[in-house]
Amino acid sequence: MISHALTSPAQPWQGLWGRVCACGLITWRMTAKSNGLHSSPANHHPCPPTQARVGHDAERTGLSTRRTCSTQDDASSELRRGAPPDGGEQPAVSAFQGRQALARIVRLVLVLRDWASKSLHEEQQRPDPFLERFQGPELQTVTAGAGNDLEDEETEEENKKKKWQIFVVDPAGDWYYRWLAVIAVPVLYNWCLLIARACFSDLQKTYAVLWLVLDYVSDSIYIGDIVIRLRTGFLEQGLLVKDLKKLWDNYIHTLQFKLDILSILPTDLAYFAVGFHCPELRFNRLLHFSRMFEFFDRTETRTSHPNIFRISNLVLYILVIIHWNACIYYAISKAIGFGEDTWVYPNITDPEYGYLTREYVYCLYWSTLTLTTIGETPPPVRDEEYLFVIFDFLIGVLIFATIVGNVGSMISNMNATRAEFQAKIDAIKHYMQFRKVSKDMETKVIKWFDYLWTNKKAVDEREVLKNLPDKLRAEIAINVHLETLKKVRIFQDCEAGLLVELVLKLRPQVFSPGDYICRKGDIGKEMYIIKEGKLAVVADDGTTQYALLTAGGCFGEISILNIKGSKMGNRRTANIRSLGYSDLFCLSKEDLMEAVTEYPDAKKVLEERGREILIKEGLLDESAAEASMEGKSMEEKLGRLALNLDTLHTRFGQLLTEYNDAQMKLKQRITVLESKMRQQDLEDFFSDSSDSLLEDEEKALPGGRQ
Repeated sequence: MISHALTSPAQPWQGLWGRVCACGLITWRMTAKSNGLHSSPANHHPCPPTQARVGHDAERTGLSTRRTCSTQDDASSELRRGAPPDGGEQPAVSAFQGRQALARIVRLVLVLRDWASKSLHEEQQRPDPFLERFQGPELQTVTAGAGNDLEDEETEEENKKKKWQIFVVDPAGDWYYRWLAVIAVPVLYNWCLLIARACFSDLQKTYAVLWLVLDYVSDSIYIGDIVIRLRTGFLEQGLLVKDLKKLWDNYIHTLQFKLDILSILPTDLAYFAVGFHCPELRFNRLLHFSRMFEFFDRTETRTSHPNIFRISNLVLYILVIIHWNACIYYAISKAIGFGEDTWVYPNITDPEYGYLTREYVYCLYWSTLTLTTIGETPPPVRDEEYLFVIFDFLIGVLIFATIVGNVGSMISNMNATRAEFQAKIDAIKHYMQFRKVSKDMETKVIKWFDYLWTNKKAVDEREVLKNLPDKLRAEIAINVHLETLKKVRIFQDCEAGLLVELVLKLRPQVFSPGDYICRKGDIGKEMYIIKEGKLAVVADDGTTQYALLTAGGCFGEISILNIKGSKMGNRRTANIRSLGYSDLFCLSKEDLMEAVTEYPDAKKVLEERGREILIKEGLLDESAAEASMEGKSMEEKLGRLALNLDTLHTRFGQLLTEYNDAQMKLKQRITVLESKMRQQDLEDFFSDSSDSLLEDEEKALPGGRQ
């Protein structure tokens, strides 16, 4: 019965759920046998169908409580009908109890399955709460219910259409970089094989069909690249432009667009006139070279090994130049005539030089010797041969200088960090020898430097990240030291802005085995956060250990907080010693006070934690602490009063400035009016005098005439 229930095709038992249900059936079967149901007819007829129905319904629909109860009622009625009248009551009751136990098992398994799936779903979507506090809000994905499936499908189809209509490639994205890798392949294919097929006719004729296929595949990729360029976005005011008209204008009015159009012109239509063995007609495909260079530039930026990539890139350029020079040498030999003199390629009628592989290898060997100027080649005979060799020598000198310069700079860059670190060690060694430092101390210093270099801690993080803005520096520091910072209790509830400021002020320090980080009674100027290693709180003898500090612990904040009522004041309260090499973050008193000035709540949390530690160790004078709190309240009142006075003083100064400005403007207006009045008086005076003179002249004129 159980095997039938487990192997039935109508009941697909899968995974853990199937195994748990099967175990439930087996448990029920064993319970029934232990209650004596194996001798009852009800054990063979009514029960198994009901059991199979219960298991089948549970697997198919996930039994709810109500359905389970109805199944139990059906099972009990069937058991009563199938039980014999004499003494059959007890087996029926036992069967009913077995079915009730099975229903409970099924219901429990369903509840556990729902809870596990829900917990897993929440765990997958739950972000790190420590990072969430300062990274800002993120877009949340909201899942729709089962009743909106059809609407979701329609919405997805509409979104796909809209996305295709506004399909724009982000030049900073991974998809664009992958496309550059695709387009670089046909560009490199054309640059390497077109010249070889044009010069070595045997190569072109032997694989003619293959070249036709590869040529038109590369042409298709070229056309696709132009379409991608038409939809490649660019940044305008920091945002990606998605307007198709602007994208087209931005690409069409460039020189690269003209070169791309020239590179896909169907010049190979001339095949129908001159034949299919003229690949030089496709030399316009070489104009698409910019995409290959762009791919190399982006790869150099993205790769984790830029020096190795630069060397490989340089070798590729040199090989392409040697390849082109070999093909041109073979073409010149063909034009002059094979075997016409000692300089050209030997006569191809000779079987030793008459096959394709020897032709290309010989020309490549001659080109390598000529361009690298490291071997002897047959001297030229004709004038055109001399000119070609002179040109090759000039190119060879440039190649040699390029190789030496680039390889030398790459090697120096690869060892720059090591050389700088070694210079520091040498300077310290010379100093210790000059000052005659003991051998033990010298050995300790050298071992400390070895630890730094071996564990990759020799890089000055501040120097490396100094060109980044504070926000990016803080995010990098938090991500790099996330595991340590999450363990620090004072960072658990602090604000995001304070966390950023504190992280930027942390300075890494490495201590050797046996070093004292601080001693009891010393003036406290820094607090420490343990990144890696183990520290011991020891007695004055340096051997008795009171406590062990591990990664994520912090200490030293009590002495730099100046907690009122502390019997130790600003002095250290314990001896802390490094057991091995320990990496710590150091935060100075000035940096901490500067950071918590704008975050009083965080300062209160630190002070409360410090008071708890002092009370626990009996180092807090509570009366002095209460007096300090009263004095602190009085100080706060005085501070607020001083702040109000400063505000009033500022406002009074503003009013005084406004009054002076108004007085100045009024004086300027009065001066302008006075000048206008003087000018008006002068004009009136001159007008009156001119009128009187005219009247005198008019009176004088008639008298003179008489």
